Amino acid sequence: MASEVRIREAGPRVTIFRHAEPRSQSEAAYFLIRDRILSLALPPGSLVHEAQLRQDLSIGRTPIREALQRLAHEKLVRSVPNRGTFVTDVNITDLARITEVRVVLEGHAARLAAERGTAADRAAIGELLSKLGSVEVTDQRELMRLDQEIHRSIYRTTRNSFLESTLERYFNLSLRLWFLVLDQGVRLREAVTEHRPMLEAILAGDGDRAERAMRQHVAGFESEIRKVLVER
Repeated sequence: MASEVRIREAGPRVTIFRHAEPRSQSEAAYFLIRDRILSLALPPGSLVHEAQLRQDLSIGRTPIREALQRLAHEKLVRSVPNRGTFVTDVNITDLARITEVRVVLEGHAARLAAERGTAADRAAIGELLSKLGSVEVTDQRELMRLDQEIHRSIYRTTRNSFLESTLERYFNLSLRLWFLVLDQGVRLREAVTEHRPMLEAILAGDGDRAERAMRQHVAGFESEIRKVLVER
């Protein structure tokens, strides 16, 4: 069962993040802190106050520290001796390196989804295509949520849990970049609707076409973000 977390603290109002029901307090803390980082409620370079997190989340010291260790492994926070834990910075070099990984892995995932998708998977993909065709999907944060749903649906359809967890990690790093430039003229609707040919290829079982479309989409993402970061 999926759970939803809405970030309410100061900073940009953000969309709802969807993820699996937490299996422990440590995982619950991980999701909650991760969502604050991705949405920039905890901005790049900021100090992570453990005591404040314990108060805000009503979660104990040990689960929060376990969550921070996991986030450090995923390059979302870093520990500095005698100073504390900080949210990692974001820069153009990171963008390029993340994209190098995502182009290859996401393209391969789209191919596997086309080749391995079950009838239930294809029904879910069909629903996403219908959402893409909806004229009501105009809100920036609704578009971001739809983008998340599409990518994570493809990850699940690969039927490879190791690949899925790796894709999720790099997608989260990219998601933070989206929030960083969200209100600065990025063509988000165009970027999200670019998924259509890829989803159609998956439905048709065409792995070659699905992989090409995904690679083009991820490369286009980098181009859009890069333009904004250069102008900042």
